[in-house]
Amino acid sequence: MRGFLLLASLALAGEAMAQPRPFNCVGAEQLEDEVFAIPFAPRASTPGPAAQGNLEAAAALARQLPERNLCVLGHAGPQEGGATTGTQLAARRAGAVAAALAQLGVERDRIRAEARVAAYARRGPIPAERSVTVVLLPQSP
Repeated sequence: MRGFLLLASLALAGEAMAQPRPFNCVGAEQLEDEVFAIPFAPRASTPGPAAQGNLEAAAALARQLPERNLCVLGHAGPQEGGATTGTQLAARRAGAVAAALAQLGVERDRIRAEARVAAYARRGPIPAERSVTVVLLPQSP
């Protein structure tokens, strides 16, 4: 019986932790179409109420275009800790947004969450150092 429970729990864990489809996010920060900024409060690792509209819009578009993958790029600024702490915060932010998108109906294997350092920060109306950028990638040929 214990063996069955172990196998069942591993199967469920596999579904929850689906591996991303084979794609990468190199250059995603340069794209300008179908990009959503998800704001975060300083030092926060989970999106607040201000992020809900853009999260829902990104998820809705992703559900309409199921053949396209998403890059979730987390950012943290220099005022949010040193290099290691900032990278860890950026990774937690990206992971939280990826999980939120999955809860909104986007298949988890279409989402790649990555931390970005300041050199790759996107500039826009939301300070890049306190945001996550969701990029709906163009369809692969």
